[in-house]
Amino acid sequence: MESLEVKEPEVEIRCDECGAVLVVAERLLATRCPYCSSTSVVERAPTSDRPLPTFLVPFTWGRERVEARLKSWIGNRGVFAPKAFKEAALEGLRGVYVPAWLYGAVGEAEYSASIGENYTRVETYTTTDSKGNTVTRTRVKTYTEWRSLSGRYEGWMVDFLVSASEGLSNEDLQTLEPFDLRALKRYDRRALAGWIAEQASVDRSACMGDARGEAEELLGRELSGFMPGDSHRNLRYTPEFKEETASLVLLPVWIGTARYGSKGAQVRILLNGHSGEIVGRVPKSALKVILFILGLLALVAFMVGLFGLVFGGGLS
Repeated sequence: MESLEVKEPEVEIRCDECGAVLVVAERLLATRCPYCSSTSVVERAPTSDRPLPTFLVPFTWGRERVEARLKSWIGNRGVFAPKAFKEAALEGLRGVYVPAWLYGAVGEAEYSASIGENYTRVETYTTTDSKGNTVTRTRVKTYTEWRSLSGRYEGWMVDFLVSASEGLSNEDLQTLEPFDLRALKRYDRRALAGWIAEQASVDRSACMGDARGEAEELLGRELSGFMPGDSHRNLRYTPEFKEETASLVLLPVWIGTARYGSKGAQVRILLNGHSGEIVGRVPKSALKVILFILGLLALVAFMVGLFGLVFGGGLS
């Protein structure tokens, strides 16, 4: 039985400038007209799980600057990258406003732990010196006294970004962070001019689990730093999150493809459109890796042989 290809839902919109009727993917919030290059916003009614964006972080890296940086990045990927990759063609470069949920909450936790307080003691002991004589000496030794501690901790857990895009995973978004949230601006459709913008394709409820997981990790680190004494162990806590907020924001991301080799292999490259941070999974040349290992083994064998020659000859 032949498999049926699932077609992505599409909608028709009219270009705001030239009037052309465009068929675009339903997930897009804004797109660029192929006839006049103007930006058109896809109007749709917001829902509770997929509202209109509240904020956006603007692009500060333009196309020419991005192209130059990415070409330099591709050409300088280290000794293990294939030569063909370093000569890869940069294709399909586009600036996209990617949706994400900006999460914040008040974190609370009932905790218990053992707190260690160090103290020192001068001790006298006997030993044998180099001449075989029994001698008495002193030393300072450190001991730890452990006490139980329990209580309640409370703190703000803010500025967690969780991808609301099916095209850009949360793992990829984390590698592109941080985004300078001090640059947040109120959403205005006019700010999308010249850019592609994606509508949230992962709803709020599906993202809250990831957001709370990141908040719980931060809460654990803060609790660990909050512990008094010289050390602690057996820290246990039960996290709770209150006054939760989740705002939909648009984040600036440049997305391109490096195509290389006779078979046209592709590597997706991402660039943070505000900071310039680049993320890409660079391939490794198997031949270069093997030659490096063989060279390393040859060097070790040479050093072992030289060691044996010098010290073995001296003992004979």
